[in-house]
Parts: sequence; C-alpha cells; structure tokens
Amino acid sequence: MTNILRKEMKLSASPLTYIFILFGLMFFIPGYPILCGAFFVTLGLFHSFQYAREARDLEFSSLLPIDKATIVKGKYLFVIFIELCGFIIMLMATLIRMTALANSTIYRENALMNANLFALGAALIAFGIFNTVFLGGFFKTAYNLGKPFITYIIAVFFFIGLAEALHYFPGLEIVNSFGFDNLGFQIIMLLVGLGLFTLMTFLSCKGSCMNLERIDL
Repeated sequence: MTNILRKEMKLSASPLTYIFILFGLMFFIPGYPILCGAFFVTLGLFHSFQYAREARDLEFSSLLPIDKATIVKGKYLFVIFIELCGFIIMLMATLIRMTALANSTIYRENALMNANLFALGAALIAFGIFNTVFLGGFFKTAYNLGKPFITYIIAVFFFIGLAEALHYFPGLEIVNSFGFDNLGFQIIMLLVGLGLFTLMTFLSCKGSCMNLERIDL
C-alpha cells in the first residue's frame, strides 16, 4: 500500500490539492463559517480526481500488478492523508485560539461557530461526507465527477449551515463553548466526529471496492 500511496501523491495528485490544504487556516477567521475550510480542502481533492481522470489514471493503474481493490484503497489513503493534513492545520489554529488568543475580543464577540473541539469534530464529519458522497459516487462509474461533486456540495453546505445554527437553538449553546469551557463535552463531540468519519470512510471504501470490481476499465 505504501507504493500505491506514493504513486497517488507523485503522479495522480494535482498541485492544487497540496495548496488547498492551507485552507485549514480558515479556522483563524472570525465572523466566517470556519467549516468552509474543510470544504476547500476537499475542493483541492476534487482537482486531483479531475486531473487523474483526464490523464487516464485508473486505466494506467489497472495495468499494474495490483487488484482493483488496491487501486480503490490507494485513492482512499491519499484522500485521508490530505484530509489529515488539513485537519492538523485546523487543530493547530484551534489550539492557538483556545490558548494564546483566548482573551481576544474579536473572537469573544464572534457570532458564528467558535474554533473549538466541537468544530474539529464537525470538520471530520464534513470530510466523512466527502468520502461517502463524492468518492462513493465517483466509483459507481469510475468516470463521472460532476454529479457526485454537486451532490456533495449540497450535502456538505446543508451540514455546515446546520452546524453553524446549532448554538442558536435553546439548550444547545454548549456546542459553541469558548476555549476550554465545557471541555469534557467538547472532547466527546470530537470523538463522535472521529467515529463518524471512520465509519463513513470505511463503509464508502468497502462499497467502492465492490463497485470497481464490476467496472470494465
């Protein structure tokens, strides 16, 4: 799997994918829906799939001495690697906001979602939506990109809107805790996000492996 991941990173990836990782820094922006940073990370991944399709990457991969399931797993490993890089940047931005910038007025008066562990869990769910809707949709045909990506955009922005609105519902103000307030709850929400991301990605990968087996490349 190391070799197929290296092939994805060096041959199949668009340079834009690596640049778009930096959108994780959007977690620093006050008064802005910070979960859009997760969307832009996945937008960079979309460019890689578009680039790979035009280069007939799947056909090339099918000529290698590997089975189709390994091809799919290589794509998923690459996606997870990029998402992890974006998540690490979001994590660093969140920790800085929760510590060094904890008393900053511009963040204290932020009307939108605060950068906290709940936000990080929500970012992981956004990545899970990409892996389920876009990747799962792409491997149904191993060619069509437009429809699964548009479906993903609708799904992820509905989720972002819901996540941003949660703290305005009575009794749910806790999801927008600032800094280390309600830390136990924040940790639970982060773990929930991690669990959902893992489950969604695993099920999507399993389904994609079965779908690609039925496709004549």
